[in-house]
Parts: sequence; C-alpha cells; structure tokens
Amino acid sequence: MGILTYLLTLPVAPVRAVTWVAQRVVDQAEAEYYDPAPIWRGLAELEQQLLRGEIDQETFDRHEDELLNRLEEIAAFRQQLP
Repeated sequence: MGILTYLLTLPVAPVRAVTWVAQRVVDQAEAEYYDPAPIWRGLAELEQQLLRGEIDQETFDRHEDELLNRLEEIAAFRQQLP
C-alpha cells in the first residue's frame, strides 16, 4: 500500500514541496514579527534619546505607547500558541 500511495501521489509532490516552503517562510516571518527583542531595544533607544534631549517628553510618551502596544500584541500572540 505504501508504494502504491507513493506512486499515485507523486504528481502532486511539487505542490506539497511549494506548500512546505511557503509554510516555512510564514513561520520565519512570524518569528521575526513577533520577536520582542527589537521592541525592547527600541524602548531603550527611545529612553536614551529622551535623556540626551533629542526628543521631548510628549514624543517619548507617544512612541513609548506604540512600542508597549506592540509588546502587548506579541504577548497575546504568544499566549495563543499551543
């Protein structure tokens, strides 16, 4: 039965290969998008900019809120994973 199934499904092998590659690309993109490390680095850099006087408190608060919202999104996504 194994060899028969293999022979009958051989014509769709390229489709399975493309599907597998596409899934690996999606997995890698999600891993990069939902990685909190760049957000933490962004928060640290933002604080340094504030301390150096490069940005004002209002700008800091606005960007900090955006980055913290992003961290919340990442946390919510990670909680959904099995």
